[in-house]
Amino acid sequence: MLDIIIHLLLAILMPPLLLGVIVKTKAAFAGRVGAPLLQPYYDIARLLRKGSVFSDTTTWVFRAGPVVTLAATAVAALLVPLGNHPAPVSFAGDMILFAYLFGLARFFTTVAALDTGSSFEGMGAAREVTFSCLAEPTLFFALITLARMSGSLSLTPMLTHATVGDWLTAGASLLLLVGALFLVLLVENCRIPFDDPTTHLELTMIHEVMVLDHSGPAFGLILYGAALKLFVLGAFFMNVALPVRTGNTLADWGIFVASMLVLAVAVGVVESVMARLRLIRIPQLLVAATILSAFSMLLILR
Repeated sequence: MLDIIIHLLLAILMPPLLLGVIVKTKAAFAGRVGAPLLQPYYDIARLLRKGSVFSDTTTWVFRAGPVVTLAATAVAALLVPLGNHPAPVSFAGDMILFAYLFGLARFFTTVAALDTGSSFEGMGAAREVTFSCLAEPTLFFALITLARMSGSLSLTPMLTHATVGDWLTAGASLLLLVGALFLVLLVENCRIPFDDPTTHLELTMIHEVMVLDHSGPAFGLILYGAALKLFVLGAFFMNVALPVRTGNTLADWGIFVASMLVLAVAVGVVESVMARLRLIRIPQLLVAATILSAFSMLLILR
């Protein structure tokens, strides 16, 4: 019961902190002080206190978009084990539900953007769906690889099965898998080099353009949902990349929290040392991620 409570508290409270760490890291690279670590919390709280403005052209789909997206991401957070601790919800085949919960969230985000009737937001939605179609095979190849290694179709045994010893016996496969999953982490969270979450240049906006018409509490839900998605996919990634197990409950929780902060710093470093790729290069990088995960699966299945 204690593990479930800690799991829920971390899933609720920690996501905005990751965004704050990323911003702080980028500010440090630029030689600036940067916004406070807790600034994402202040922004979300401020938005939740504001009123909302809805266009006359929108329907209930536009209003449901942020709510359904956040709800789907929250359910996905219940399926992923944090560190060495089992997820609150676990059953055979939950890996398929995990993948398509993000698909459901993306679907409602895109249809809410299309519901505005704006060709500008339609352009961003088309790009978002295109990138997700290229990233989804990578995730499924990764799930197949982990299922083969653990002998289970449930995320909890799949992600808690990996140990440091697995890196000695299947290091090549895991290394390819980690590279592919890191690319999926970046593209699914609309981070550089795939998208720039801070840009407002019309020709380069992808995810941000889809939420331009949202305001107030709805936009606050979108910001929190984006932070929660980074947290969930980050936890999935770190279970594979850093399978450190001590056997001590508190120590394992501490290692998990520290690893998530390190991941946020890594994302900030990537965004500080490179620029966003040209649009025609992004599909090539996503195909490369798919090839990496496919080779990882072949090495395990051989």
